[in-house]
Amino acid sequence: MGFFDDKKEFLEATFAKYPPEGRRAAIMPLLRRVQQEEGWIRPERVEEIARLVGTTATEVMGVASFYSYYQFVPTGRYHLQVCATLSCKLAGADELWDYLTQELGIGPGEVTPDGLFSVQKVECLGSCHTAPVVQVNDEPYVECVTRARLKALLEGLKAGKRLEEIELPGRCGHHVHEVEV
Repeated sequence: MGFFDDKKEFLEATFAKYPPEGRRAAIMPLLRRVQQEEGWIRPERVEEIARLVGTTATEVMGVASFYSYYQFVPTGRYHLQVCATLSCKLAGADELWDYLTQELGIGPGEVTPDGLFSVQKVECLGSCHTAPVVQVNDEPYVECVTRARLKALLEGLKAGKRLEEIELPGRCGHHVHEVEV
């Protein structure tokens, strides 16, 4: 049985957004649905999407492999993505990466034995002003990450808390200073 066999309404609604000759435009929403429900993109899902949109598996993989969002190996319940571009590097992302991988005992493409965590370095997450930045799954960013904030994040996730329930130490953001005239 294919992933989309029981998702006819989803497929109809998705394909209705594009002209019949433009079904290939639906690659991204189909990939996203698989990623959201299964946590990673299996080769057989790539083949299925290719058949549904009338293209090749190579084209689907070309689209999917461009984006760090899509995973091609199983991930943990919490997939931690550490921004690795210049602003985050200058703000300490490499040290956070080292701490994270040592603390969890895993590297890229691995999952902790309890199935909770996987890690990945990603390109710019677009929040340079709050560097360094970590993203958990596709939730809002955790910004201004320090070792203490990362430790609190891991403890909260291990305890089963939702991201918004985790109290992170320290402050984040820019402070506007009033100027007397």
